[in-house]
Amino acid sequence: MPRILITGSSGQIGTNLFHHLSNIGGYSVIGVDKRPNNWEADLETHLVDLTDAERSESFARQHLDDVDLVVHLAAYAKVFELVEHPERALENITMTFRALELCRARKIPIIFGSSREVYGDIERIITGESDADFVIAESPYSASKISGEALTDSYARCYGLHYLTFRFSNVYGRFDNDLERMTRVMPLFIDKISKGEEVTVFGKDKVLDFTYVDDCVSGIGLAIDSLLSSKVTNQTFNLARGEGSTLVELAEGIADELGKPLKMNTRPSRPGEVTHYIANIGKARSLLKYDPKVSLREGIRRTVAWWRESGLL
Repeated sequence: MPRILITGSSGQIGTNLFHHLSNIGGYSVIGVDKRPNNWEADLETHLVDLTDAERSESFARQHLDDVDLVVHLAAYAKVFELVEHPERALENITMTFRALELCRARKIPIIFGSSREVYGDIERIITGESDADFVIAESPYSASKISGEALTDSYARCYGLHYLTFRFSNVYGRFDNDLERMTRVMPLFIDKISKGEEVTVFGKDKVLDFTYVDDCVSGIGLAIDSLLSSKVTNQTFNLARGEGSTLVELAEGIADELGKPLKMNTRPSRPGEVTHYIANIGKARSLLKYDPKVSLREGIRRTVAWWRESGLL
């Protein structure tokens, strides 16, 4: 039975991926994170800060010898947070370097969780993985992900490390309500609208590609199978819904699902934020047979239902 290590396993994608791999069977899964899993305490989570070289290597000696693949998701993932705290971008790079080193020493393949932020907010609309020009990074966060992609590719070229990279786009859904730790637009809007409070839309014409978490983790699952079997290696994919929606449409959909009036004001987009992105997912469809199922409207319904079931509303 293949054993999978998820870094950043206490985060939203990590927790959902843990469940996905456990539910489909055929995998043994362990997680590593610098914080406990506040949603699912029974998941096997080892508390390790990957920026700490000594602790990381100690963990690896104890737990990595029987690991067959690493899914590296650990990162500070809020764009504007890293504009305000750019040192966290350096920590993202360090965590990726540490994960790559642990994999290199043991010849373990790796899946790297990147972001559509690497495309930046340039005037032409990027639609494919090979169309991007990384001369300019829009924010410290995007710079950290560009660096992570470059490091991962260099390890493949220099050391023969096998990898797949995913550029995620606005993943949302269950296990995403930790507003004290990280303010994300979907849970923020649900929280405020449910309380009858006003929401602020930064960029009324901003178009983003919202990806329901079940589609995201199913794509990662397909990649794990492909990478373990060496059917697909050393490739970069957009992993998203493949449809654009405005933040205004998002807020309206949440208010409708909650049955609450929408109080909304708009302000300009903040520094470092992408204002238009719709993913071309043709490569993932072709090579991984990725097929996202959940529309934004259905995803909002499922997300609000999870909040209700969890006693958050």
